[in-house]
Amino acid sequence: MYGGDEVSAIVVDLGSHTCKAGYAGEDAPKAVFPSVTGAIDHMDIDESDNAEKNTASAEQAKGKRKLYVGSQSLGYRRDHMEVLSPFKDGIVADWDIVDSIWDHAFRECLLIDPKEHPMLLAEPSSNTQQQRERAAELMFEKYKAPALFLAKNAVLTSFASGRATSLVVDCGGGSTTVVPVHDGYVLQKAVATTPIGGEFLTDCLMKSLESKGIVIKPRYSFRRKEIRPGEFQTVDLDFQNTTESYKLYAQRLIASDIKESVCRAPDTPYDESAYSNIPTTPYELPDGQTIEIGADRFKIPDVLFTPSLVQTIPGMESFAEIAPTVRGLPQMVIDSINKCDVDIRRELFSSVLLAGGTASMQQLKERLEKELLEESPHAARVKVLASGNATERRFSVWIGGSILASLGSFQQMWFSKTEYEEHGASYIQRRCP
Repeated sequence: MYGGDEVSAIVVDLGSHTCKAGYAGEDAPKAVFPSVTGAIDHMDIDESDNAEKNTASAEQAKGKRKLYVGSQSLGYRRDHMEVLSPFKDGIVADWDIVDSIWDHAFRECLLIDPKEHPMLLAEPSSNTQQQRERAAELMFEKYKAPALFLAKNAVLTSFASGRATSLVVDCGGGSTTVVPVHDGYVLQKAVATTPIGGEFLTDCLMKSLESKGIVIKPRYSFRRKEIRPGEFQTVDLDFQNTTESYKLYAQRLIASDIKESVCRAPDTPYDESAYSNIPTTPYELPDGQTIEIGADRFKIPDVLFTPSLVQTIPGMESFAEIAPTVRGLPQMVIDSINKCDVDIRRELFSSVLLAGGTASMQQLKERLEKELLEESPHAARVKVLASGNATERRFSVWIGGSILASLGSFQQMWFSKTEYEEHGASYIQRRCP
């Protein structure tokens, strides 16, 4: 048991799109930055001038690669910099990157020494035992944390809204998951996921705009010069060595802002003919051109509800193979509830929680509620809950962690460093269900 009540715990939620970190007991995370890193392989650049030195240094692969973390250092364009994500299919694949992200969060954003604070880490419901042990190992061996706890995303979201039982619909960056939580435990057998998340919608929007001839110029590719007061001229800059992945990252930043500004979920399923003469909304791109966005405002968010729409977007053919197996949101919710025990179904229907960044989409809550009412059995009272402000929806996992780690009754739940040294990493399964 760990008895460190006097220092506040650190809560870290490493999502597929952003990493949130901060102190337990506060109402919002102090550090929020992208979960991707820029990486420059020093192999291919340095080879010409110091080939003889390279053979001598028996460096590991990690030393050969410089990682840049945080929105500031990612915003700066560097030659040969690739943008890499630590995740593959929602599960951590590259621990070096996770390590550098944690390091950035502790050392540069929160300015703390991890040796002095217990750590609460949020993990996806689909995490494997091997992943959890790896996280524990890294935390205790490298960061020497005094205590650790791994909590499931969905459980934390549920706690953030003050419930122990609910159906959590988490629309994140990389995927959307539907997870039933009962008395603070995840019901694994009824979890449903789809690869359609915020980043997928952003890609759909980009492809759709490209098919109309609108090309998004990334921030680094031009300079704006003032010729007369209030009148600008755009000068294109050409960088040969920019990697494809960095260009895409920079374009996605802009596209996701367009998505957040103009998109809203349609009240009824999207229909080409009904929306063809909808009034358009103007949006000014960073390079000064103003684009008009029409039906796409409704079409893109509707992909969440009817994934087959993707086949009508030019350039999204790669998705066409898996499209038939992907279900829409309301269908996933109902399938998930039907897999649960018959006694808790009513309770789940009446507390469907929306969480994650994509859930802040306008009208998403109303549309989901409407569709669930049509599909659900008549005895069920359907209630879709989403906290009023977008900050809380976006950070619900982190906020739940912050609440949990600051509870007095939680303090005996920590998996301490002494226990780790005594029982090894596999003991985490027993301490953190």
